Amino acid sequence: MDIKLLVKISARAWSLDILAQMYRGVPGRQAALLSATQAGRTAFSKSLAHLVELGLVERNPGHGHPLRPEYRLTDTGKIAAAMADRVLQVPVPAPQVGLLRRAWTLPVLAVSGRPKFFSEIKVSLPAITDRALSQSLKSLQGLEWLRRDVLPEVHPPRAIYQAVSTGADISAALEVGQM
Repeated sequence: MDIKLLVKISARAWSLDILAQMYRGVPGRQAALLSATQAGRTAFSKSLAHLVELGLVERNPGHGHPLRPEYRLTDTGKIAAAMADRVLQVPVPAPQVGLLRRAWTLPVLAVSGRPKFFSEIKVSLPAITDRALSQSLKSLQGLEWLRRDVLPEVHPPRAIYQAVSTGADISAALEVGQM
């Protein structure tokens, strides 16, 4: 999965869930997908439109009603949907599932598979701001999906981050750079 595409996918809360459900064979009709994802209508429709804009999902020509279209995965969408399914198969405690819908959680975990400094993570994710990266690192660290170690032998001391436990499983499922 290309990191730039992952950043774009994760920009909308329900994109990952929609892709995974379509990969699992849920019919590409809005009602079926809405029921399967349990998303709100507005957030769902914005996420679906976002996936269409990214070229991962398209209207299925000749199927569905003009007011209730049917969608299907594109070739690129099939690859992204397989990744989404792998990520959502990682066992995540129920209260923490919402974190997967935040914009920078998946991209930060994807690049944190091996130990990296803050600046290295920032370079890997050029669109992220310092504040967004800092907040993502803190929330992931708080759930113990990411470990922060301070290297005292370096002056000034620097923190190094690495995905652990659930975060490491998600990072492995993302397979960044293999698309």
